[in-house]
Amino acid sequence: MTTRIVISSGRRKTARARAIIKPGKGRVWVNGIALEVYPIELARMKIMEPLLLAGELRKHVDIKVNVRGGGYMSQAEAAAIAIARGLLAYTNNNETLKTIYTDYNRVLLAGDPRQTEPKKWMRYSARRRKQKSYR
Repeated sequence: MTTRIVISSGRRKTARARAIIKPGKGRVWVNGIALEVYPIELARMKIMEPLLLAGELRKHVDIKVNVRGGGYMSQAEAAAIAIARGLLAYTNNNETLKTIYTDYNRVLLAGDPRQTEPKKWMRYSARRRKQKSYR
């Protein structure tokens, strides 16, 4: 019997996530921490979105996610993207699962290319300038 293992990735801002999906009992770990005890509740709910949308499939797979870079929310979104893409690849591009994800939130599969704009010289940030006191 061959076991099917899928590796997928997701990115958001500067966060990079890699998910390893294999047959199991429905357990999920993020950076070695079980998802049920993940400390930030909003990030935990964001990571669980693709799992809740998958339905019964989530009870038959184990998922390990490694995330680096960015803040805690962009890490959660990168992990959600990696999980959604991985579950889709695990089911051999199941059309019903793909339509469920795209109807709920297209970003779960397509990603979000927005990045912060680099800081310009002689300015405080990318767009902010010094105030003028005349006029």
